[in-house]
Amino acid sequence: MKMLIAPSILSADFARLGQEIQAVEKAGADWIHVDVMDGHFVPNITLGPITVAAARKVTSLPLDVHLMITDPDQFIPEFAKAGADLISVHAETCVHLHRTVELIRSHGCRPGVVLNPATPLGALDWILDQLDFVLLMSVNPGFGGQSFIDSALEKILVLKQTIVRQGLSTLIQVDGGVNQQTIGKIAAAGTDVFVAGSAIFGSPDYAQTISGFKGAIAGISSPAASN
Repeated sequence: MKMLIAPSILSADFARLGQEIQAVEKAGADWIHVDVMDGHFVPNITLGPITVAAARKVTSLPLDVHLMITDPDQFIPEFAKAGADLISVHAETCVHLHRTVELIRSHGCRPGVVLNPATPLGALDWILDQLDFVLLMSVNPGFGGQSFIDSALEKILVLKQTIVRQGLSTLIQVDGGVNQQTIGKIAAAGTDVFVAGSAIFGSPDYAQTISGFKGAIAGISSPAASN
């Protein structure tokens, strides 16, 4: 399966956001990752449906909306209407996770569930086969530019083993500390989609950075996937 690069616009220059999105699309990005924070579930406030709608006007790439908010059900319809293609919600915020996943799909979007670094994979036991992707946080959410938490590697590997064992096509996405130094080991553990913010938008040449990422993960197959 092709491994995908999803630049997080949280690290883009917001004074020229449309140009930044078009620049990473031209540079070889596969998805555009949109981090939505409410200042409650995480200690930061960022983007809303208006930003998603603006992004939709300037790119044909899938818009991957990550809801770090306490009441995602209330806003899912708005983000879907704004042009989101994929919407992920945190297991930690959803009282009725299955209902929330169904809500995302009912609005024509691909559903994902997010787990914070300390949240066990057991939170997915009765929902994994209903998901298009799982986002594993490899930093504590709320801010960009943090260092990768190494314990996430085992978590990725175990989740990949579970997906393969169950014969599912669920993608594993990883967000946090993805850069040229870490992407190889993250890929080897079984990751399919790599979210990178400051590592891309903080680099002088987006195309060179994304090409470097794709070169670093080319041909890598996780031990779980090959079993």
